[in-house]
Amino acid sequence: MEKVTLNVKGMSCGHCVKAVEGAVGPMEGVSKVKVNLENGTVDVEFDASKVTLAQIKELIDDQGYDVA
Repeated sequence: MEKVTLNVKGMSCGHCVKAVEGAVGPMEGVSKVKVNLENGTVDVEFDASKVTLAQIKELIDDQGYDVA
């Protein structure tokens, strides 16, 4: 399992948390996703043999947020 903390801009409320966690969490290979609004970060734990970091970032972008 790989663990990564992504800096994500544009998240400001509970809806943002649900949008990101709800999109990334069900991805095959993702075992854990946690949004921290205060820090503007998303912690993701995933199996790199099933999903790539690029795919995770793209999905967050698709929700309308900017991954730094």
